[in-house]
Parts: sequence; structure tokens; C-alpha cells
Amino acid sequence: MPAEQPTILATSGGYRPGRRTRLEFAPLVHHAVELAGVSGRAPKICQIGTAMGDQRTWNADFSEAAELAGYEATHLNLFPMPPTDDVRGMVLGCDVVWVQGGSVANLLALWRLHGLDEVLREAWQSGVVLAGVSAGSLCWHKGGPTDSFGPELRLIGNGLGFLPFHNGVHYDSEERRRPMVHAGVASGELGRTYCTDDGSGLLYRGTELVEAVAERKNSGAYVVDLGADGSVEETALDIRRL
Repeated sequence: MPAEQPTILATSGGYRPGRRTRLEFAPLVHHAVELAGVSGRAPKICQIGTAMGDQRTWNADFSEAAELAGYEATHLNLFPMPPTDDVRGMVLGCDVVWVQGGSVANLLALWRLHGLDEVLREAWQSGVVLAGVSAGSLCWHKGGPTDSFGPELRLIGNGLGFLPFHNGVHYDSEERRRPMVHAGVASGELGRTYCTDDGSGLLYRGTELVEAVAERKNSGAYVVDLGADGSVEETALDIRRL
């Protein structure tokens, strides 16, 4: 059952420690599933862990959390090879794609090598909800700050660009990210940039931001852009607590 229109939930969250498992899904993952509008069966969520090298231990933890939530999880691994000859069918057969964090630079290179970028665009346009955390947020945008290349942040500008904006993640928890966003906007390397604190997310319908949401009581979301006088302006977005 596809979403009513192309939908992306780009986040800096989604997990919490489990009571009997290593992790559980926090409200942002549940919200991504709710956006798919599934009824009468278990929602199907496809987890893509390219940015962390398709770690099998992570896949197992994710599957355990999905089972606890009543979801059916599959994993699209690219290491050592894709799990099927029909990657397109695998992705379009899911209700939600959830992309794990890690190296967004490596993720983008491998997705393009395997043609997954075009498969995901088709899925998005067909109503599969695209979502994720950190690298799984940056990837849908034009780019933003990343630590893919080392401890010092760098700007990337080769994101998938499904969304015509830049993105900043972990805005409150990593002190170098806010200054880099502001500097990038000031220099023109970044355009309008939507940013999320840990525990918050951005909901896009088509290419329009329609809502900021949060699973933590103090998490915020922001837009950083140039003002009329050419100065950098940061505005806190209204945010709905899940």
C-alpha cells in the first residue's frame, strides 16, 4: 500500500535501548511506518546498512527490533553482493525503506555503482516511504556536513537531491556541525539547510517540508538560510512531539 504522495522522513534518531533486546525502535521509526498507511498485515520495512558496511550483527539487532514491533524486516546488503537479481522488486515490494547512518560518501558511491539511486527514486515516486537516520537523512538532500572522510567535517554536495535543500544532522550533539552549516550557507556552498537535533526529524511530502517531528522532549529542528541583507539566519521550526 503506497503512501498518498512521495514521502521522506529524514531524521537524527529512531532507536533506543531495548528492555530485553539490544535496541528497540523509537517513535521516529514507528512514524515512518505509520506514514505508509499499512493495514491488515505486517508492514514491510527494508533496512539498508550500506553506510556501515552491511554489518550482519546490526542486521540481526534491527530484525529483532522489527519483530518486537510487529514489522517484517528485510535487509538490502550490497556486501559482498546484492541478495537478489531483482533489487528493484525487493525495494518496491516494501512499504518503508530505512537507511542506517554511517558514511554517506561511501553510501552514495556504492548506490550509484549498483544503480540503487534510480531504484530508490522510482520507489519514492511510487509511494514507498523513504526514511533514515544521519547518513540516511543526508542522502535524500543535496548534501551537507559529514565526517565520512575523517574527524574533521567536510561538506558534500553530491547527495541524491530528491529534496532540493541541504541538510544538517546531529545539530545539538556534535559541536562542529552548527558552525559548519552557518559557514557553508554564508559562503554559498550550502543553500537553504534544514537541520535536526538528535531525536528529531523532517517530514517532506513531494519536495515540500510539511512538518518537523521529535521523539524527545527537547529536540529541535531548524532552517538556516541567507536573510534579505545577506546575513545567515537560523530559525527554529515548529515541532510536533510524537
